[in-house]
Amino acid sequence: MKRAALSIFFVLGFLAAGGVSGAVVAATVASGTTTGVTTTVPSSTATTTVTTQPPPPPPPPPRIASRVRIAGILVGGMDATAAEGAVRESHARPLPLLVAGRRLAPRPERLGAIAYVRAAVRRAGAAGAGAEVPLLVRVRGDRVRSYVASLAKRFDRNAVDSRLALRNLRPWIGKEVTGRSLDRPGSVAAIVRSLVQSKRNSLRLRFKAVQPAVSRASFGAIVVIRRGSNQLFLYRGMRLTRAFGVATGQSAYPTPLGSFRIVVKWRNPWWYPPPSDWAKDEKPIPPGPGNPLGTRWMGLTAPLVGIHGTPDAASIGYSASHGCIRMRISEAEWLFEHVDVGTPVFIVAA
Repeated sequence: MKRAALSIFFVLGFLAAGGVSGAVVAATVASGTTTGVTTTVPSSTATTTVTTQPPPPPPPPPRIASRVRIAGILVGGMDATAAEGAVRESHARPLPLLVAGRRLAPRPERLGAIAYVRAAVRRAGAAGAGAEVPLLVRVRGDRVRSYVASLAKRFDRNAVDSRLALRNLRPWIGKEVTGRSLDRPGSVAAIVRSLVQSKRNSLRLRFKAVQPAVSRASFGAIVVIRRGSNQLFLYRGMRLTRAFGVATGQSAYPTPLGSFRIVVKWRNPWWYPPPSDWAKDEKPIPPGPGNPLGTRWMGLTAPLVGIHGTPDAASIGYSASHGCIRMRISEAEWLFEHVDVGTPVFIVAA
């Protein structure tokens, strides 16, 4: 009797447990609102069901207010990443330069320009619609000065002086050429200003004119002496002013040929005997009618040679002197007033 009662009790318990489990499963299936994953864990006494929900999507990044600009770049409606990219791209554009007719395009990094883009984007994110936000740009002055110096080395041009020569026994003066020098301080200031203001308009760098020291207009008197024909020609630049008959050196004491200058002018000079055999017994002669130099002396860079007057007018037109160029006294006085120390003198064989 006891064994039969225990068996009946065990069967009833097992059926009761199965009924409870079936009820739980039935309730789960009947519910149409569960979207997760259901896991049933059997146990000796019950089944446990766990439901897992997916994470919510992240919120969209904040947007900059409409019509906001950073250094003229429209960033309104963009998020911070897009705005930063747009501003960096704009800042990295080359700076167009016009230098002596050439177009150059150095990039900002070569000029030492650093833009603080993230800080500007943060300010733009807090700005109201339509705001203009500046972009802070720092520029290394030493980098800009070095770049401008390289441009000066490349594009500066030295002035070319006029040069004097003889062509067909006449003075010829070459045309002078004006030079140029890059305005370095002005160029540095203009480049820095464009970078700091985030401007990329074409920038023309200025040059200063460098004037030659000697031009055609700066030439005054020029003397050409033709030794063979005993003539002296006075030019004003390349224009003939006057011609004179002269006496030049004897064959034993020839007047030197070449290019010289007047280095001294004396009125009423003394005559001193030169260190030469023909004058070893002579004495100095003071100014006066018998002075062999006349009343005017124009000494040349050729040693002991000059242009001077002579009381011996009959020697004019001949090779009669000891190397100097003799003129009639009145003509030497006229020439003396129309030449200066430094006047070029050409002596040719013609």
